[in-house]
Amino acid sequence: MSVYDAMAPSFDRRRTLPDGVPESIRAAILDVCGVDRPRILDLGAGAGRIGRPFVNANDDYTAIDLSFGMLHAFADRQSAARLVQADGARLPFPDACFDAVLLVQVLSGARGWRHLLTDAIRVLRPTGALIVGRVVAPDDGIDGRLKSRLAEILADRDIHPYRDKPRDDALSWLARTLPDCTTQTVATWTAQRTPNAFFERHGGGARFSVLPDHVRHAAMTQLADWARSVIGPLDAAHAEQHTFELTVHRLQQRTTP
Repeated sequence: MSVYDAMAPSFDRRRTLPDGVPESIRAAILDVCGVDRPRILDLGAGAGRIGRPFVNANDDYTAIDLSFGMLHAFADRQSAARLVQADGARLPFPDACFDAVLLVQVLSGARGWRHLLTDAIRVLRPTGALIVGRVVAPDDGIDGRLKSRLAEILADRDIHPYRDKPRDDALSWLARTLPDCTTQTVATWTAQRTPNAFFERHGGGARFSVLPDHVRHAAMTQLADWARSVIGPLDAAHAEQHTFELTVHRLQQRTTP
């Protein structure tokens, strides 16, 4: 069982989006495609938190993920979903068959990102778009401060799970390869964040959860002590603004009339 299989039953609960946000993301993506009933591939679809509005609307939407557990969780909630278990770097589709390929919260942990992006571009139609999506939280918010402090605690033990930045490298490569790109904010909301929620969510994160048990326990204990002294009660909620951002990389340069 992979880390993502183990995370699947609680993945959406820990990373839920407010009501209406997935629908706003869908509307923005359909607008980007600019064709009637576009064919959409959601690469790294997970348990379906982005995909469900597409399935509900009977769009031409295909979800793909390497984790069987994630796809099983998706199917439990959306029995009509078209789901494919496969490696994103070796997509089981012919060339030029999709109008859009979605990569939502995928690149941050994709160490083999070059093969993944190359194959995503391969399956795009000539007028298609590769669309990268992510939640943007404030750097000085609860999650940002705790993750930064956790990295320092682990670095003191000469452990550096967050030092490499595959997302930054992947986005730089994309900007060079598909320079016709635009970024837009498609949703904004106020999130209530607590330190306890961070501990629950990050404890099952892909990079942290593979560390030895004694390392994880000691690091989280030290982080909790720090949070109590600097931030306050671990169950106290802090309001902060979050946004959802889409960066659209088009396969062809657009022409202006």
